[in-house]
Amino acid sequence: MQSLFPQRIICLTEETTEWLYLLGQAHRIVGISGYTVRPKIARAEKPKVSAFTSAKIDKILALKPDCVFGFSDLQADIAAALIRHGVQVTVFNQRSVEEIFSMLYQVAAMVGEAEQGLQRISQMQSHLQSLRQTANGFARRPRVYFEEWDDPPISAIRWVSELIGIAGGDDCFPELAVQSLGKDRIIADPLEVVRRQPDIIIGSWCGKKFRPPWVAAREGWASVPAVVDHQLFEIKSADILQPGPAALTDGVDQLHRIISQWVANHA
Repeated sequence: MQSLFPQRIICLTEETTEWLYLLGQAHRIVGISGYTVRPKIARAEKPKVSAFTSAKIDKILALKPDCVFGFSDLQADIAAALIRHGVQVTVFNQRSVEEIFSMLYQVAAMVGEAEQGLQRISQMQSHLQSLRQTANGFARRPRVYFEEWDDPPISAIRWVSELIGIAGGDDCFPELAVQSLGKDRIIADPLEVVRRQPDIIIGSWCGKKFRPPWVAAREGWASVPAVVDHQLFEIKSADILQPGPAALTDGVDQLHRIISQWVANHA
């Protein structure tokens, strides 16, 4: 029966790697993304075979995978190259909290851990519901500007926007959150952030450190409530911009702590 499940999996992004480790299925992984930081042990014991939009096809083929997990249209070229070499490729495109849970279940089922997957998913869903119930008791909900990139400024992707809501805040740019591609979430006029008057600014600049002083010093931003009240925070991209377990646990918990503190200070 065990042979029915893939034995040699390559994960082109971090979220499937973290999930397989959580499921106790790390032994199936034979290659990972070079951007993987969760869990830390993966970097030490698994070969790195890809970036995000590029991959070492020859190295992947040499590892003889029977399954490759990828993410989104941004990895379509990698997937196509591998498929032409006869490799099974599953590319997920989760953009919302609900879609993340769906991806987690599918991966768990593919490695024969559907029951354990459902148990872990249920625990995460219960945790989100607990945060939502707490947030429902807030007297005020802060306006939150989440910045995924600084030049040009890019606002929160859908799952982050949803997690901000669950944590007790309101995304300043909900109309952009529904756009799946970063280029479609660019804020053309940075002064639009000023006009929307965020109470909290959270930066998660993918691949580089968030610099609150740089943000506060932007032309015209001195009057923004978040700047006036020094409410500028960083959440590491590995904790919130990975559409997998991290965002649904550590990421949302950090959002909730930041927002809860703001609410306590404005009671």
